[in-house]
Amino acid sequence: MSEQDLNSQPQEETPEVYDASTLQVLKGLEAVRKRPAMYIGDTGVRGLHHLFVEVTDNAIDEVLAGFCDEIEVEVFPDNSIAVTDNGRGYPVDIHPEVGRPGVEVALTMLHAGSKFGGGGYKVSGGLHGVGVSVVNALSEWLEVQVVRDGKKYHQRFERGEAVTELTVIGKAKGSGSRVQWKPDPEVFETLEIHPDILANRLRELSYLNRTVRITLRVPEQEPQVFQHEGGIASFVEHLNRLKDAIHKVVFFARQRDDTEVEIALQYNDGYLESIHSYANNIHTAEGGTHLSGFKTALTRVLNNYARKSGLLKEKDSNFTGDDVREGLTAVISVKLTNPQFEGQTKTKLGNSEVEGLVNSIVGEGLAEFLEENPAIGRRIVDKAITASRAREAARKASDLIKRKNALETTGLPGKLWDCSERDPAQCELFLVEGQSAGGNAKQGRNSRNQAVLPLQGKILNVEKHRLDRILNHREIVTLISALGTGIMELSSGNGNGNGSGEGSHDDAEQHGTFDLSKLRYHRIIIMTDADVDGAHIRTLLLTFFFRYMQPLIDNGNIYIAQPPLYGVRHGKDTHYAMDEAELEGVLKEIGTGKRVHIQRYKGLGEMDADQLADTTMDPARRKLLQVAVDDAYLANEMFSMLMGEKVEPRREFIMRHASEVTDLDI
Repeated sequence: MSEQDLNSQPQEETPEVYDASTLQVLKGLEAVRKRPAMYIGDTGVRGLHHLFVEVTDNAIDEVLAGFCDEIEVEVFPDNSIAVTDNGRGYPVDIHPEVGRPGVEVALTMLHAGSKFGGGGYKVSGGLHGVGVSVVNALSEWLEVQVVRDGKKYHQRFERGEAVTELTVIGKAKGSGSRVQWKPDPEVFETLEIHPDILANRLRELSYLNRTVRITLRVPEQEPQVFQHEGGIASFVEHLNRLKDAIHKVVFFARQRDDTEVEIALQYNDGYLESIHSYANNIHTAEGGTHLSGFKTALTRVLNNYARKSGLLKEKDSNFTGDDVREGLTAVISVKLTNPQFEGQTKTKLGNSEVEGLVNSIVGEGLAEFLEENPAIGRRIVDKAITASRAREAARKASDLIKRKNALETTGLPGKLWDCSERDPAQCELFLVEGQSAGGNAKQGRNSRNQAVLPLQGKILNVEKHRLDRILNHREIVTLISALGTGIMELSSGNGNGNGSGEGSHDDAEQHGTFDLSKLRYHRIIIMTDADVDGAHIRTLLLTFFFRYMQPLIDNGNIYIAQPPLYGVRHGKDTHYAMDEAELEGVLKEIGTGKRVHIQRYKGLGEMDADQLADTTMDPARRKLLQVAVDDAYLANEMFSMLMGEKVEPRREFIMRHASEVTDLDI
């Protein structure tokens, strides 16, 4: 409605009133079903799996309390999940204030739990008392079984409401709980459970809690058992298995002021840092005070050690945080009685006292280790010295990029054909393989809002090179300049915080030159050939974006164009098919004969400008895949394996999945 229309409306024709009667009061779990994203982040893949996190966290809290050492997770064909533990079991007696069994109170009332200082738990992850009740509210159905005092109890809920009473269904030995739920299709955009996401979380929990044995059962797969008596030291070894470590794992643990701190770290010969921080078993993806304390202590101790040992001379500058964290893999785990998390999804620890405590413990433990292991200390310091020199070279290259603008740079093989629109939200940039396809894309685009950047050949594999080398690669420099955001100078994609909660740094000296607000095109579309070379170029670009521009992925700015594989000419008409299945459908529709000509496209250069526009560039007809990261840990593992230095893990992956290939161009 325009301003003129609004002003022309008579005041008396607006019947709305604003008084107490207009205030909607949501009872019970209605608020959760009304606004699920407030409690689980979103209703997509992440939110769906967050239900699993909430239930398993409850079981792990029993481990922390010392009452549980066995957990079993089972996925069923209908996408329901069951979590069983041998802890104490939910309370089944009547709550004195509510007048209902304790298990029903926990499952149907927000902020009802044993973690508010009532004596149920000293250390726990679920502190809001909303986790399992939120799972209940967002499930089509949920069933709970409790074993206590020689009896087995059962109760069923549907969309958060109890539909049966808590009843005794038999006798049983021991104690424990079993919660099985099926996510509600009225709430979630997808119901497909990803076993890899479950396995990743359960593996983490087994490393963080060395006394527990966790079993995962998935249909048509062998059970996976997670048990790691080596704790977080074994976790670091696992994280570094795709790298070449330069020393043994450093581990130390201290308890102080009712807070337990465990640190494990190891340097590898790579260039990215990978730091995982946890508080009461919760992965604090955005870091927090424990991470800040660790980083500050690490920088201080290594500078002091390098000076004391004469490896850093008086004329040399101190190491920065980036210098001492290059190639570092570390796990930080703190367990405390009253953690303060930001938000229900618990992504950042806020306890101010923890920063100084971790700083002190890391300072003591790391200094002792370096004094006792001078050979390892020298290796670490030598790596930091090399990183410092490379950082200075990268700074100079970065300054050069800032001084140059892609539109003013001449002589580059990848020339940017810009669009006339100046609103970034309306602009698209096509990254095209080679000059031939680039020329067709230039002619077929809408020059008002579609820009084209041809990339000459394959860009550098950023997984294998330091930033100084990356910033001297011509095609990457062109791309950075064209986008306008700068880059994140370090990103492991699986550590702590960079806009998505993964891979950046939140200490005081963190910098980064990346600025999302300066992005010149809100859609960045990778448009490569439908062959092996095209797939390789696409993977190289995705590796670069994931490592050095990950906020673009998190913000939904990166897309992959889907050019058709087949063109079917029938008389004067041309039909397009994305794959073999679509081709069969086209042929069934138009029939076959000498008048039907099928062309298999292997390169965008084989299409003329009109065909490229009609099939791949026209918003009304094209198909785009939006690039997203559902699990940053798994994405990091995949990039490290496929694009890293180690050949053997890559060979094993290819051999394991070779039978799944359905269409291969060689």
